[in-house]
This record gives sequence, structure tokens and C-alpha cells, in this order.
Amino acid sequence: MRQVTLPIHNTKDGLPSFESYSPPNCSIYVTTKQMPNTHLQHPEDTVLTGDLRALRDLYGKGHVSLKIDGAPAVVWGHYQGKFFVCTKAAFNKKKVRLCHNTQDVHTYFGHQEDVADMLFLMLKYIPRDEFPGVYQGDFMGFGRTQTFKTNTLTYVFPEVIQQKLVIAPHTYYNVDGKLSEAVAEPLTEILTDTPHIKWVQPSVDFVHLGLNPPPIKRSKVQFMSDKESFVAQQQINALVKSGQEIDDRDLHWILGDIYLTNLYQMVTEIKEDLMETMIVTDSPRCFLPDGTEVVGEGFVFHSERGRSYKLVDRPVFSFTNFTQGKFN
Repeated sequence: MRQVTLPIHNTKDGLPSFESYSPPNCSIYVTTKQMPNTHLQHPEDTVLTGDLRALRDLYGKGHVSLKIDGAPAVVWGHYQGKFFVCTKAAFNKKKVRLCHNTQDVHTYFGHQEDVADMLFLMLKYIPRDEFPGVYQGDFMGFGRTQTFKTNTLTYVFPEVIQQKLVIAPHTYYNVDGKLSEAVAEPLTEILTDTPHIKWVQPSVDFVHLGLNPPPIKRSKVQFMSDKESFVAQQQINALVKSGQEIDDRDLHWILGDIYLTNLYQMVTEIKEDLMETMIVTDSPRCFLPDGTEVVGEGFVFHSERGRSYKLVDRPVFSFTNFTQGKFN
């Protein structure tokens, strides 16, 4: 693995000085923590504005789940005493479209035949007494087959799934007020399959990086504003979409600062080192469109400090998703 050198300093964050990053000695550790219901970001993207919490989070304890490349996202459970099913529209700040009955499905999703069929079956077959709160997962497909593809990746189970619906649940929400303000936490409960619903919940163990994260001399780095960071992320995604490697020269041209470039690459390598330790069990086989077998889309890292990040091999999966998936 290539080393990335950054300036030595004594940081206000209380982190030890360093000259270069290399993988530390490791130990196994898994835990859980709540996090707000926000859009997941790549950890390397979060540091562009000077928010270095991702560094501490990746070196800390956490819970990891496998990202399932399903679509659409589905939400179900009880809210204000009533059972509902929905897509991510459940979290809309305006025009919340909760489906309590078949008429609601016709009204809100009748123009989307496959989505409506999915919601009809969810209303009919999800055991309501087993879900007192609000849950979210990814729809993998309708059953009676062993091969599923709803977006980019193809999943192959060892045998034909006899249930009518296949769903990968991953999140539980604590709701104290509006659904749009719900607080999420990773779903660690193992759901029991029913005669009509197959729950897909791969297990992930990982090697905790341990030690302390490398410090950053903030005064040397020219961080970006939120607007500049947004533009830079668009340019980086354009590179990924074109199939180009995100090398130091191109990244320096986008970010405009060598120290910020080194920091970005360092966090990327820390992320990749962590991903290499992931051990996945109870997951169907997973294939890219070209037939290459992969572990999956990536992972979601839920830090003990209440923040979550998506850990994705961007040159592989993000490129495939941009060019052959729902973003194409």
C-alpha cells in the first residue's frame, strides 16, 4: 500500500503527531450507536470542508452492515398508532405519503405499477404485531426465483426463494414527532422469515483499526466551503463515471491544494484498509454486470459517535452504478 505524507503538528484535537500513514496493528471490535437520518456520504468527501470527525470515527468502534443494491428503499411499521408501508417518501418533509390501506397505495403509487404491487404485498403479508416501530430496508425483488436484480448488481441465492417478497432490512427509527426528524440506528435484530417474506440480513465482522488516527495540521490545509466541496464532489464523480483513476494530479487540479489532496487520499486509503478486513456471512452471491463476483455494493459504517458513512470501492462499484445502474 502506498504511504501518504502530511505535515507533522500538535493538533488541538489532541491527536498524536505523525509523518505518514500505514496500517496499524488491529483488534476485533463491534458495537452500535444511534445516528441521525441523513444522506450517507463517503468519508473522504466529508473532510473537504475541514470536518475531520470521519478520521476519528473510522479508527473508533462501530457497527458495520453490508449495503444491498436493492431498489426502491422501503419503509414500514407503526406511526401514531397506525401500521403503514411506504418508500422513502415516508420521510418527506412535505407530502408524506404513508399507505395504511390499498386505497392509499392506489392514490400515491398507482402510477408506478411495480412499486404498487410491492406495497400491496407488504400491506398484506408483513406481520404487523412484530413491528411496533418504524423500519427501513431495500427491496430485492419478487420471489419464486433465485436470481434478483433491481439496480446494478445481480444476487444469486443457493436455491429458489419461495416467498413472495425479498427484502433486506437494515435500519430501525426512533420517532419522537415527525418522521422527517426520525433518528436512525442500525437494525441488529435478526428477523424471522415468514411463509411470504424472505428477510436478507448478511452478517459482517470487521477488524477494528485501533490506536489513534493520524493528526492533521489544519493551518497547512486550505479547506473548502460547502459550495466548493459540492462542486468538487461533482467533478470527482465525473472522473469516476468516465472510468478514470482518481490520481493525485487530477485530484490536485480539482481540490487546488496539495495538503487537501493528500488528506483526501489518506482517508480513502484508511477506508480501503478497513474494508479489506470485512468478513461477510449469510449473503447471496453477488455479481457485477460483466459477471465479476464481488462481496457486494459496499458497507455502511455506523460509528459509536452517532455518525454513518458508506464505504464503497468507487472505481469499481460507483463507476458501474453511474454507467449501468439507476444513475445512468
